[in-house]
Amino acid sequence: MYLCPAILRSSLIMESLEQFSIPLKSLNNDVHQFDYQIDKDFFKEFQDSPIHNGNFDVSLAFDKRPDMIVMDFDFKGTMQTECDRCLEGINLPIIGTQQILVKYAAEKNDEAEIVYITTEDTTFNIAKYIFECICLAIPLVKVYDCEEDENRACNDEMLAYLNKNSAIDEEEKEDKNDDSGSVWDALKNFGNN
Repeated sequence: MYLCPAILRSSLIMESLEQFSIPLKSLNNDVHQFDYQIDKDFFKEFQDSPIHNGNFDVSLAFDKRPDMIVMDFDFKGTMQTECDRCLEGINLPIIGTQQILVKYAAEKNDEAEIVYITTEDTTFNIAKYIFECICLAIPLVKVYDCEEDENRACNDEMLAYLNKNSAIDEEEKEDKNDDSGSVWDALKNFGNN
């Protein structure tokens, strides 16, 4: 889950993301619900963010227990990007869930899906965990079924060009397969002469 130890630019960033700080000492041991609206200003705070513009609704179930905290993130939204199929600008839908465990330790540390904090910490800023959850949910291939969209974003000219070239490639592949059979037949008979 942890992307990079230097994911936040400086302590100034943490100040600008102060609304994502959860007061640990004042919360009872119980499940607490937090809801956030994430937009492009949020993503600007992170260096080398793969998302430059996006809108997400994030819901966090923050289960504070005496020995640990269980954070269950649910998020849904879109990011602006280029379609990998037709190169048109799209709002790519991204939906996901992620669970992160927070345990108490002598020193702060982050590993895979466990975060370690000290018992002296009074607040816990979750901004980078929201950022990481959303970024890890971005698909490798940025396409989606836009056929049902009211204003379909697909570049039909590009898709027609790709389909035309794909058909030509298939024909060439079939021609090579037909020719390769005759070459192999000739080689099979080579030792018999």
